[in-house]
Amino acid sequence: MASDRLFGLVVLMTALAFIASATQIQTSFLSDPVGPKAFPMLIGGVAAISALVMIIKPDPSPQWPVLKTFGSLLIALLVLVAYAYALKPFGFLFPTAVTAAILSYQISSRVVPSMLTGVGLSIGLFILFKYALKLGLVPFPQGFLS
Repeated sequence: MASDRLFGLVVLMTALAFIASATQIQTSFLSDPVGPKAFPMLIGGVAAISALVMIIKPDPSPQWPVLKTFGSLLIALLVLVAYAYALKPFGFLFPTAVTAAILSYQISSRVVPSMLTGVGLSIGLFILFKYALKLGLVPFPQGFLS
């Protein structure tokens, strides 16, 4: 019970800091009626409510995952951080394919389906983001196709 309350307190402090940082977002006079602050504040509010529920009504007998699960989470975290740093120098398609393949392999330890999932997600997300959502994504590094 103490671990749930402690975690709830940490999440609550993080949520409040997230909400406070969202109030600092600058808005231009041409922004939409809701503005750019609404979504981060909504996420922070939901996190704060969830944290309060954890503090007020903790699980009487929480079961922590095995050590292997923490290792998998650490690998996923490192892969996602590397992905964030790899997007600009390598473009969207290659880092997204590699990241999705590694994360897919963690879910189901089969190499070929994981690689196909990575390539499929990379291409599918690129089409969605570039053409449906009109985001300015760069598919490959500069000078790759020239």
